[in-house]
Parts: sequence; structure tokens; C-alpha cells
Amino acid sequence: MDLITQITPTPEIIEEQDITLKAENRVVLFNDDWHTFEEVIIQIIKAVKCSFEQGRALAFEAHTNGKAVVFTGSIQNCLRVSSVLEEIALNTQIIS
Repeated sequence: MDLITQITPTPEIIEEQDITLKAENRVVLFNDDWHTFEEVIIQIIKAVKCSFEQGRALAFEAHTNGKAVVFTGSIQNCLRVSSVLEEIALNTQIIS
């Protein structure tokens, strides 16, 4: 046994755990007083590729609550969705 082996501790084997840290990114749409429901619904459909009914529900949620989470996903997709919504000057925020 050489000197290095004598002073180097044997590494412990630690059980691997499947730990997935998943940060949810969300696009929040804020209510405003200058866009019509139809404009907002159409833009939500365009941004998140949802049905008319889903777009209407999200627009109504933003109207009644002041804001609505309209999309959850990767930061790249959130940036895309937010930019589509902002094409008509809708107010959005990405929350990580």
C-alpha cells in the first residue's frame, strides 16, 4: 500500500435518486380596457393554439380576475407565446 492510498479516503457510494427539478414558466396575460374580447380571444388562439372556447375562457378569466395564466411551458415557448400576444399590445409577463 503506498502513501497516497493510505491518506486518500475511500469514496462512499451514495444511492442515486431520481430528482427532477422542474421550474414551471408561465405566461400571464393582464386585463386592459382598450382591447375587445374578440381581439383578445383571437390573439390567445393564435399564441397558444387552443380552441375558441378555451381562448374565450382565458380572456374572460383575465377580464374578471385582472390576469390569467394563459400558457405554461419552457422559457423558449413562453417567450414565443408572449411575443404573439404582444403583437397587438396585450400586456404580458413571464413568471419562472
